[in-house]
Amino acid sequence: MKYPIQRQYNNFRKRRAEVRKGKPPVNKRIAVPSFFTLMNLFSGFLAIIAIAEGDLFRGAWLIMAAGLFDVFDGMMARLANAQSEFGIELDSLSDMVSFGVAPGFLIYNFALAELGTLGILVSALPPLCGAVRLARFNVNARLEPKADSFTGLPIPSIAIVIVAFFLTFRDDLYLFDFFKGGVTSVLIPLVVIISFLMVSTIQFEKIPRFDKESIQHRKGTFFLFLMYLIIIILFREYGLMAVIVIYIAKAVIKSGYSFFSEGYSGEENEFQDYN
Repeated sequence: MKYPIQRQYNNFRKRRAEVRKGKPPVNKRIAVPSFFTLMNLFSGFLAIIAIAEGDLFRGAWLIMAAGLFDVFDGMMARLANAQSEFGIELDSLSDMVSFGVAPGFLIYNFALAELGTLGILVSALPPLCGAVRLARFNVNARLEPKADSFTGLPIPSIAIVIVAFFLTFRDDLYLFDFFKGGVTSVLIPLVVIISFLMVSTIQFEKIPRFDKESIQHRKGTFFLFLMYLIIIILFREYGLMAVIVIYIAKAVIKSGYSFFSEGYSGEENEFQDYN
């Protein structure tokens, strides 16, 4: 009996070798950034469990931990020269859980559960718009891998907005008492706006790489993000809220200025052509 089995095993090895010939070599260096990406996903999973158990504070900080791992996986991929399509896809799947599902679940349990169907729909916007945002990012990453900006608000940013809002106002909900719906009167428009920004075409700055070449070519951006980091360290959740508001407002104002400037220039050219 061993001869037929031996022949089958040899044929299996032969077919496997033929299949491998048509595959590109595997970059083993992706293991390091992939570890941080999976820790991002694991943190998001733990955040969902914490929120489901009623510990929203711990869940919020676990989402922030996921964001930290997300930064590290990008840095490790660049340092190890291990950027790959596999890494892009794995990162997107992790981000979907940590920065889409977990923040949506957080705001639902924080303030929107009492609104019934409306609360469910609003809470679903971060993961739904986040899925569209990530799919578009994956396509653009293949077409323009070295772009200096993101098209649409990055999904980690919407998670930061939601977590910063929760951490800043969780013990001061009385501040929203003069609104008819209380905190939901502010939270619903906030979630709708930032979800729309994810699927918009507004350009948002990327975090600069911490290397000599990037610092030389993007000094202003580098020092701006360094100031953001200092503000967050000094003022914690209040600094986080201020930084993300500045980051979003800066991009929106810049985009609006460019839009109206181009529109005015176009009208001026048409007028000159007419004359």
